[in-house]
Amino acid sequence: MGIKRNVASAGALTALVIGATATLGTTAHAAPNVTPQGVCGSGYKTVNSAPIGSLGTVYLTYNSANGKNCVATIRTNPGTAKLMSAYIYVPDTDEWAEDSGNFTSYAGPSRVYGKGHCVSWGGNIANVYVSVENSNCAALKEHRVTTVR
Repeated sequence: MGIKRNVASAGALTALVIGATATLGTTAHAAPNVTPQGVCGSGYKTVNSAPIGSLGTVYLTYNSANGKNCVATIRTNPGTAKLMSAYIYVPDTDEWAEDSGNFTSYAGPSRVYGKGHCVSWGGNIANVYVSVENSNCAALKEHRVTTVR
């Protein structure tokens, strides 16, 4: 399934995790009726999500066939490009992926191998940031959701 991308601007967001490398995006995503599976791929199932205020939702998905997690941040009301991001980090392996820039409807996909590991993930839309730390582990552990405005 292809995803159309159109250039919006050259904005970028610096990686939020010390020692991690980020992939910075500069394209706008413009797709109506966007779903996490539409962004990450049909093999990915939603395993967690966190609201970004009323602006949208960041989704954590997992593909059991390849052991990868994928994160997508999807706006509630697509429109004018806004600063957005979707990131995922695996503390055990120090693997990191991020998509950030000025987008019209979604940020992502951001994928890492996460099978058997806890993952930290999140995203932002404009000035609202959401971060979920050490969640969706192979064995259940307590996790913390933080929203910053």
